[in-house]
Amino acid sequence: MKNDSLSYFKKIGESTPLNELMEKARILRDQKGTPITFSKKVFIPLTMLCRDVCHYCTFAKVPRKLAHPYLRSNEVLDIAKKGALHQCKEALFTLGEKPELRYQAAKDDLKYLGYQSTIDYLYDMSKLVIEETGLLPHLNPGTMNLEEIKRLREVSVSMGIMLESSSTRLCEKGGPHFGSPDKNPELRLSTIENLGKANIPVTTGILIGIGETRTERLESLLEIKKLHDLYGHIQEIIVQNFIPKPDTKMRNTPAPTKEDLLWTLSMTRLIFGTSMNLQCPPNLNMGSLPDVIDSGINDWGGVSPVTQDHVNPESPWPNLELLKLATNNKGFELKERLAVYPEYLDGNWFDNQLKPYVYEQSNTQGYGRDNDWRCGESKNIPSSGNHQIWSKAVDTNNENIHQIIEKAFSKTDLNHDEITTLFQSRGDDLHFVLNKADELRKAVNGDKVSYVITRNINYTNICKYTCHFCAFSKGKTKENLRGKPYLLSFDEIANRAYEAWNRGATEVCLQGGIHPHFDGKTYINICNAIMKKVPEIHIHAFSPLEIQHGASTMDMSVENFLLLLKDSGLKTMPGTAAEILDDRVRQHICPDKLKSEEWLDVIRTAHRVGINTTSTIMFGHQESVKDWSTHLVKLRELQKETQGITEFIPLPFVSMESPMYKRGDARPGPTFREVLLMHAVSRLTLHPHIQNIQVSWVKLGPKGAESCLNAGVNDMGGTLMNESISKAAGSIHGQEFAPVKMEEFIKKAQRSPALRDTLYNELLNSDYETIDGMELFLNSAHPAY
Repeated sequence: MKNDSLSYFKKIGESTPLNELMEKARILRDQKGTPITFSKKVFIPLTMLCRDVCHYCTFAKVPRKLAHPYLRSNEVLDIAKKGALHQCKEALFTLGEKPELRYQAAKDDLKYLGYQSTIDYLYDMSKLVIEETGLLPHLNPGTMNLEEIKRLREVSVSMGIMLESSSTRLCEKGGPHFGSPDKNPELRLSTIENLGKANIPVTTGILIGIGETRTERLESLLEIKKLHDLYGHIQEIIVQNFIPKPDTKMRNTPAPTKEDLLWTLSMTRLIFGTSMNLQCPPNLNMGSLPDVIDSGINDWGGVSPVTQDHVNPESPWPNLELLKLATNNKGFELKERLAVYPEYLDGNWFDNQLKPYVYEQSNTQGYGRDNDWRCGESKNIPSSGNHQIWSKAVDTNNENIHQIIEKAFSKTDLNHDEITTLFQSRGDDLHFVLNKADELRKAVNGDKVSYVITRNINYTNICKYTCHFCAFSKGKTKENLRGKPYLLSFDEIANRAYEAWNRGATEVCLQGGIHPHFDGKTYINICNAIMKKVPEIHIHAFSPLEIQHGASTMDMSVENFLLLLKDSGLKTMPGTAAEILDDRVRQHICPDKLKSEEWLDVIRTAHRVGINTTSTIMFGHQESVKDWSTHLVKLRELQKETQGITEFIPLPFVSMESPMYKRGDARPGPTFREVLLMHAVSRLTLHPHIQNIQVSWVKLGPKGAESCLNAGVNDMGGTLMNESISKAAGSIHGQEFAPVKMEEFIKKAQRSPALRDTLYNELLNSDYETIDGMELFLNSAHPAY
């Protein structure tokens, strides 16, 4: 079979003109549908001693040329900390192979440091770096046995070993690997196989131009493919071109031609197909970047703003802006990735102890986070979130995005894949999607931005459920979370509603934990207490979880319980507790909560008895982009059936005090790009069925909310007066957005404020008055005035 494959690819390589090979490679790469990536890293040369003597290498040194045989822990940490300051995410440990087997100085230094082997020292330094800086270690220690590999797996998310060549001929006298026992192809292939057995994402590849033939290159690539077909562990292939260096035995050996490199890259893509990640070092090919892209690569490898390429010190890393420009000019977005590729984030590809560090660095698609912005924590938005950027963007060359947008504008439902494509938008595509969502908002809602004067009343934070994301609820297992357990009396709830009414509120929004002593009568009594005190106020209350709980404790159907609540004054319901409407995700984040269909059934039943609801999503924790699409499709289909949803409210995950985040089981919320896309794509996906898209100012703050107003949002939600849930999770954006400030904010955003009621009926003739330092909102439509 190997010979058949070799003959097949050899024939293609010999008979196909280079331009045609490159076109075939491009087609395969483009089917992958991903950006071109790079990893922002620091290069940590733990030791530059090596027992091998490769004839092209300047990395390896002799002991007398080094201050110490091994970097000291403070030196390692200093490099890593500088990388963290520059927002690097990868710590690349590159080192010579087993120097203690050749140099007494290495053996003595290890003994001085308290270690028996280089692998032992590497283990501790890798552990130090990830624990102290959060950088993700990628280890290149060379050939290893299975026991050594399994040990290092505990402290690294991926490993690398270049095969270079499977040709034993290169190890013979006169060859570049003569005198280098660790360059034995059989030994290197055995290491790559053991990495597969240990379930470790691996970077490997070939070095071209060191005396091998084209046929030997193909043989090397097919050997790698054979192992990948067995274990699925090769996350990327590197094709690296030899660069002759002074003071080496191969200093007079000519480098491979550009055409030779492009041929090899194209053949590598043809051999490995669409799914493989193919890398070519940009610093070795700065004059040929466009051609390299055209040969089927989708990754530039590691680039460091802090450290040099110690293997190729004569070839400095490219400036990231220059690399971005070269990539953009070929129609691709340059995207930062982690040391472990997105395809390897799911499954058992790295030790569970490393998961918190991976989550901290990654976005929902598994790429690197763009910046340090955190939902609920950051006062300012990233510069890329300034709406002036996409307000000026008018087009994209992506025909597929054009067709999806046109479909949305024509009121034709987008399918799951189309929605996912929009969520994955970047660069010009992203700006086009945001711009078009804003255009659709204007067509549907005009330039009015609505809001409602409301008061949030969270009547208890005691809850018998164990939602892993919730920092609001308190119970025996949650004493370490902020705030003490509390329970408001019916009179206190009614008094707060009365206060809200006197301050101009038309609505009270009531939700709370599922107190173990609550039953259905509790919720009925809450409504009765409010109606008795303030009969005119609109009660917007109780999540689907609370409704099901109340119905089950009274041994009646959800429908009959909702009718009792309606008779007691319940007018509408918040569509909260939806989180992500996918049971696989719910099993991880809220295992004892309603299942997706149960949530939908409660909402459906509420609509059937004449109780409208909102709808929500909580995003930016453990879910995937495809889960977002699933969620929106389910909401859209429900709305088409019932027409009972008044608005859609994206709720970004506020992580700081969340139990599952503090345990390392969640990302630190969505990125700001993801926030913008959630609002924009929901506008396009839910059109024309749900016409109001609301932004959560309490989670995003005024600046974040303003950006969303230019990405499909037409509603600011409630003024709140009190808000406990986001505050408990750590949000800094306050508990009230007073009406006068709300209107000033909307006008400053170049929109017209529109006071509304819960059902989006516009209320007119508003004015303000301040009494004893408290702002009141006077409205001629309000019965209190």
